[in-house]
Amino acid sequence: MDTILNELIKGQACGADEYSPAVLAYAGDAVFELYVRTSLIKGGNQPVNKLNRAATAYVKAEAQSAFYERIKDSLSEEETRIFKRGRNSKPATTAKNANIRDYLNATGVECLVGYLYLSGEFERLFEILDMVFA
Repeated sequence: MDTILNELIKGQACGADEYSPAVLAYAGDAVFELYVRTSLIKGGNQPVNKLNRAATAYVKAEAQSAFYERIKDSLSEEETRIFKRGRNSKPATTAKNANIRDYLNATGVECLVGYLYLSGEFERLFEILDMVFA
């Protein structure tokens, strides 16, 4: 798996730390969503609308903010710095169904996930993402 992921990110335009928080969050949103969907599918065949409702419970801003509260003490200084880059960025959009605190924390989580993914730090990425369902 790591080899496939490494091939995907090989030759990127710049290092993960050089991407804007918005780009890191963009990548992190996709990785987080894929992780959640894959984890739910591992539970067996279910109607897609049921899977979608379950996934939404994990990927909405409020849930990602709560996830951050659970993992924040296990983050390294570097990971906390990346999270804060995302959280403190000026988002181009506003939250539709979340308060601003949850929305900004969710952006920070997505930024961290995107950073770990684009850095090729897959072992640490999955270590953190495994805490989603803990």
